[in-house]
Amino acid sequence: MLLRAAGAEVTVLEKEATVGGRTGALKRDGFTFDIGPTFFLYPEVLREIFAACGRDLDEEVDLVRLDPMYRLQFDDGRRIDATADPERLVQQVARIDARDAARVPAFLAENRSKFEAFRSILQRPFLSSADLMRGDMLRALPRLRPWSSVDRDLHRWFDNPDVRVAFSFQSKYLGMSPFKCPSLYTIIAHIEYGFGVYHPRGGCNAVTAAMARIAAEMGVQVRLTEPVERLVLDKGRAKGAVTAHGRYDADAVVMNADFAHAMTTLVPDAARRRWTDRKIASKRYSCSTFMLYLGVEGTFPDVSHHTIAFSQDYARNVAEIDAGQAPVDPTVYLQNAGVTDDTLAPAGHSALYVLAPVGNLTGGVDWTAEAPAYREKLLDKVSRIIGQDVRPMIRTEVMYTPDDWQSKMAVYEGATFNLAHNLGQMLTLRPRNRFEDIAGVYLTGGGTHPGSGLPTIFESARIASRLCAEDLGLPGLGHLTTTLPKEAAE
Repeated sequence: MLLRAAGAEVTVLEKEATVGGRTGALKRDGFTFDIGPTFFLYPEVLREIFAACGRDLDEEVDLVRLDPMYRLQFDDGRRIDATADPERLVQQVARIDARDAARVPAFLAENRSKFEAFRSILQRPFLSSADLMRGDMLRALPRLRPWSSVDRDLHRWFDNPDVRVAFSFQSKYLGMSPFKCPSLYTIIAHIEYGFGVYHPRGGCNAVTAAMARIAAEMGVQVRLTEPVERLVLDKGRAKGAVTAHGRYDADAVVMNADFAHAMTTLVPDAARRRWTDRKIASKRYSCSTFMLYLGVEGTFPDVSHHTIAFSQDYARNVAEIDAGQAPVDPTVYLQNAGVTDDTLAPAGHSALYVLAPVGNLTGGVDWTAEAPAYREKLLDKVSRIIGQDVRPMIRTEVMYTPDDWQSKMAVYEGATFNLAHNLGQMLTLRPRNRFEDIAGVYLTGGGTHPGSGLPTIFESARIASRLCAEDLGLPGLGHLTTTLPKEAAE
């Protein structure tokens, strides 16, 4: 969209029969499921992208702000209905710990300030070590606390471990443990509470579908079911791509496929100096997920749109994931979007999305053998959440294991959230938006700067588009200027 708005002729080569990738739709027997992301956060970035293309996001996509945003369910029955209303949030946290609840407003205020300090950093490229010395980075460094994890940083505010879990589980949006995720990412809590959690009617896949429709209306050629087989390289520069249908010549190639998988399959190892196959294999990767997409008969009006049901021993659960294993007692996320959106299932039915974070394929779990028993564990948890056995209600079902993420969705080691976000894999140490190994290649997606999660992935698209437009001397560069979005009114 952005490159077309800047004046480029654009062709999209899409592996699947529909657009969206991990933010696409799985449709079966009248039910619609999001394949991957279901939490839609911080729509300001996408609003600006649509505006740069002469469109209004809120006219193209029906965004419903959720309140409560989600339910946090602890194993002993206690729960927090998370809300952006400050007074109600304090009351909810007080159900767990009254002393900690009193500190919630100050915690969110600090993270609002931290977000403002880091926002410009997450909106610009990091192309060399010199970018680490720019003024915004130097001003923000005291807030980075690089020696601290998300959980350790939360110890400054909250004594109760369950309260810390309530404000740190968001590190799973990055596929990381809160005990290892850098403390910078406590800002995700502010992004939720300061800007809201939204449901796009039809699911997050409705956003990518709208983008594809608009791109086509702008003159972008979208070619479905046409996976790229290799990049065309000439003296270290990308000159296009080859599919089963032929060669597409190009002045620039924008790659939004899973970085590690695409580089190790589409580009010869010898063509990469820094990001060789060996270097890619040596990196740390996010967790994976075990998924059940359940089309069931019945509706559940008392079950929240989003529910996170924590395992009894959350620290053990996270340690098992970090070790690449299938947790004995999984934490389970359940989306019951039918309480908000009646378009996802036939009348009187529900589309239930069930996710458990698990280790990626580097842990060596035999998912062919493990999957049947793990399915039962998840169905037990779902049954406890909805208050009855879900099994007799199932009318259609799809299961994804880490093996499926790799084989079906071309995700390296099944690591659904890409490269991990530790300090050694951030900013200039992440694959760069103007890819350093191959001229004419621009990276976007969770495997490049600024990282995983839909808002940052959209930001990576804006960064990559701006760099590409600058390098090609496109006349519409003004469309791509990054502006700082105004703070949410609330």
